[in-house]
Amino acid sequence: MPAALAVAGALIISAPAGASPNPVADPAAQTAQTPLERQVLSQGNGWASEGTGTTGGTAAEDAHVYDVSTKAELLAAFAAAGTQPKIVRVHGTIDANTAPDGSPLTCENYAESTGYSLSQYLQDFDPATYGRGQAPAGPQESARRIAAANQAKNIRWDIPSNTTIVGATPDSGISGAALRINGATNVIVRNLTVRDAADCFPAWDPTDGAEGNWNSEYDLLQVINQATHVWIDHNEFTDAPNLDSSQPLYFGRHYQVHDGAVDVTNGSDLVTMSFNRFADHDKLLLIGSTDSPTRGDPGKLRVTIHHNVFENVGQRAPRVRFGQVDVYNNHFKVTEDSTVPYTYTLGAGFDSHVHAEANAFTLPAGIDAANIIRRFKGTAITTTANAVNGKITDLRGAYNAAAAPVDQLSGDTSWTPVLRTRVHPAQAVPTLLQDSTGPIFTAGGEL
Repeated sequence: MPAALAVAGALIISAPAGASPNPVADPAAQTAQTPLERQVLSQGNGWASEGTGTTGGTAAEDAHVYDVSTKAELLAAFAAAGTQPKIVRVHGTIDANTAPDGSPLTCENYAESTGYSLSQYLQDFDPATYGRGQAPAGPQESARRIAAANQAKNIRWDIPSNTTIVGATPDSGISGAALRINGATNVIVRNLTVRDAADCFPAWDPTDGAEGNWNSEYDLLQVINQATHVWIDHNEFTDAPNLDSSQPLYFGRHYQVHDGAVDVTNGSDLVTMSFNRFADHDKLLLIGSTDSPTRGDPGKLRVTIHHNVFENVGQRAPRVRFGQVDVYNNHFKVTEDSTVPYTYTLGAGFDSHVHAEANAFTLPAGIDAANIIRRFKGTAITTTANAVNGKITDLRGAYNAAAAPVDQLSGDTSWTPVLRTRVHPAQAVPTLLQDSTGPIFTAGGEL
């Protein structure tokens, strides 16, 4: 039997009604009698399946199944059901930067009556006159903070416990929102395109690095403050078409308007990310808040990242502190024409425990296997049976061969991942995932 057919046969499922044909789309092996929005995470499918597992809102009564196409409807659905099991089916694209009546809101609207002016901000904190030794302070920085708070109040949305939120069709999505799973438990996010959580008011920090940096506030999705049992599946996360590389240069640095894609921090735990597509984004997945244990991270931050495609992402895929993070059967792809500068993929941070196995890396000339790992005070990482441009490569060995003696990484023998679906050979992963990631399903419900 050809290898591709053998792989497909091992995981073939009956797709939900209206779903795109796809042999490996859902390792949970759901049946056609189980609609997308009623599907649960299967046992053994990553850290989110630990213990009680992750069921989201699949037990929702009919009264708590909502079809939404506007911001007002979405937020009303969250509020109406509270923490009771609920299903929210998103139709079309919901824009976060809108007023209650649905009219669009711009950065200028958020800044109205605050006194903030970007041109004045640039004049006040020009390093040539303000210097580089202290963070901005004064009327324009205060005004910027007020304007930023106006935007945050409008675009920062918390997904409650016991929620399944799904795209009703493959073209459903949320634009401009900073979604959060904030202290919640048992949440499923599937089949959505989540894009462009652009910060209207990035902060200039002249002390950030040798040249200073613009820092933005919002992630596309945050899993924070002891959130637990979260399944993130078949979504797309992207900045396109509003890429940071297209932003103007101020003080010699890009006016960066995006932060992370999906961050898991502040004692959050038991997360599975599967069959997502991450594209055109720089700082991608941060797992772990700081090097300090005071945020509740030690013993938490258990995350599985499998069967995702990462295309033209710059760094943090993921960067880890403290957590036990299983990274397997993903395809990391950098194209020759990428507008996002590549920095590294796997970040070994303080007390991190990353197990990277059978991943595929497709890299252009000029990016060496030694660049895939970067050390941030970490001491160990396990890399097994990964392929670079089709060739099985010892990633840790390549890194250590190029790293200084003080930056060497040992193999991590502290744990062994067990909550997994089938692990496929790394060379099969690009073909396996070619049409199997991102939003591809159709859920029930009509508008």
